[in-house]
Amino acid sequence: MPTKTAQLQVRVSPRQKARLRRLAAAAGMDVSAFVLARVLPDEPGRFAALVRGLPEAEAPAFPLAELHDLLTACAAVEFAALVAEPPPATVAPWLANYVAAMVETAAHRLTCPPPPWVQDIVPLDRPWFATDLRALRPYLLRVSPVAFRRRNLFVDTTLGGRA
Repeated sequence: MPTKTAQLQVRVSPRQKARLRRLAAAAGMDVSAFVLARVLPDEPGRFAALVRGLPEAEAPAFPLAELHDLLTACAAVEFAALVAEPPPATVAPWLANYVAAMVETAAHRLTCPPPPWVQDIVPLDRPWFATDLRALRPYLLRVSPVAFRRRNLFVDTTLGGRA
């Protein structure tokens, strides 16, 4: 961990300070560590944890939505560190491809190269659609982002949008 030599002062009311102390104590942290963890969370660690947790997720839509939010808010200078860890081998192929397509889309948006691991994820051999409604499939075939289509995934929204 880098040596902390700089100081930051923030003015708060006595009530706010007391609340911060209570929250920090409840989290088992001192106030400085608590505030830093809330303001500057470990995003690469969060990305890796979400990706590792996909195999056990009852509803993958929730961790995928969190990954969406992380990738949407990511700055170019943070991108490589954020997405360094690939999905584990235990992730279903459609989910591994979904994560890879999200990362490729973010890389394109940020004009950064995608991490090498996205090339190691073999695209699906059969189409996967975000809905079971057959009437929507022609629409999804048209509007799916390129990174998703390349992986045989058909969705109607990706980074920057919500279904």
